Amino acid sequence: MTKITPKVLARHLLLFIATFFTVTLTGALVYAPGPMPEPVEDTFAWYWAFFSQGFYFSIPFLGILLAHEMGHYVVSRLRKVDTSLPYFLPFVPAILGTLGAVIVMRGQRNTRKDYFDIGIAGPLAGWVLAIGVMWYGYATLPPAEHIFEIHPEYEAYGTDYADYVFDPEVMLADTALADSLVGQIYFGTNLTMKFFEAVVADPERIPPQREIMHFPFIMAGFWALFFTALNLLPIGQLDGGHILYGLVGAKRQRIVSATIFLGFIMYAGLGLINPYSPPMVLAWQLPGYGFFLFFIFRGLEQSIPTRIMTALAVLTFQFGFAFFFPEVTGFNGWLVFAFLLGRVVGVYHPVAPIDVPLDRNRQILGWIALIIFILSFSPEPAWMP
Repeated sequence: MTKITPKVLARHLLLFIATFFTVTLTGALVYAPGPMPEPVEDTFAWYWAFFSQGFYFSIPFLGILLAHEMGHYVVSRLRKVDTSLPYFLPFVPAILGTLGAVIVMRGQRNTRKDYFDIGIAGPLAGWVLAIGVMWYGYATLPPAEHIFEIHPEYEAYGTDYADYVFDPEVMLADTALADSLVGQIYFGTNLTMKFFEAVVADPERIPPQREIMHFPFIMAGFWALFFTALNLLPIGQLDGGHILYGLVGAKRQRIVSATIFLGFIMYAGLGLINPYSPPMVLAWQLPGYGFFLFFIFRGLEQSIPTRIMTALAVLTFQFGFAFFFPEVTGFNGWLVFAFLLGRVVGVYHPVAPIDVPLDRNRQILGWIALIIFILSFSPEPAWMP
């Protein structure tokens, strides 16, 4: 087992501190629970008042992320699998301020049980904490009028502002309103959020989905569930891939993972190409997207002729579907993740040296993980109108 020296610990700690800074700044810029602080003579005091608003997002979100990674780490150590401490990855303060966190496993996992236990520990640990954070966020929602502190331009429309301010005709007539919404990012939902809205939250205080970004505990829970769902996709060496392999073995895993991978791309690419576009546009869109599909289908480990046929089949389906149902679209942003799956992560799972089926308790946990995936997944996590 690799020893954790002071130098190694310092490296991981510095990455965490950098990530904490970028995520906190993101929280202040995007998910602040209140308006921008009023200008004061003390510049440092103003910056601190602004920056500290980001703690409401960064502390719960990174706490959940840390719980997820430490779940993997602790179980790996218990299984005598040589594993690094979590590497937190800072990023520009845009939507999250981080690319997440990873641990590096250097040791051999010898059984399906090893893969399963290590794979499921992270999502379960993170999910439990995310549920607690989201519960708190919905249980402590401020009065509906709180939004007027952030968007004073909404006050003229009263507490029913959501019926008006997002109407294009109203925006055309109210330039101040239109200017305030330029470049705003809207966030999706999932079944867990729907549950908390129905059971925990005061119905009179539930904000419109388009304003949910001003409630940092809910957003921390939302993004934590988003990454939990991504990791639980039963493909390759994602956590869900480890769980699926442990449940059904290598042969069935290959069939199920390939099917889900293809279905994922089918959904993600819907609406990307408009069959009613001018011929000159289609002349470069169709071959360009077809090559992209061929490129990412490398993860299916097919021969080149088979990859070409698979890419053409998917392209034909999506083009034909858009022709007959142009109003139905997928979330094209998922194609970026599909690229990572097809070219980096891989679709299939390595085979353990000792291929022994799981016991009943672990099988039950595996199906619980599937339920968690369904409750956490957001088909359209974020978009700009």
